[in-house]
Amino acid sequence: MQMMDGMNGMGWMMGGMGLVGLLVLALLVLGVAALVKYLMS
Repeated sequence: MQMMDGMNGMGWMMGGMGLVGLLVLALLVLGVAALVKYLMS
């Protein structure tokens, strides 16, 4: 079992998940903000 390969694989997986998570979070925040603006108006 090579440590470097394992770390690289995990790094790629975690990085990908993190990016997707950030995008989803950003969309959620924007959606909520738009909803609040719409409800307040």
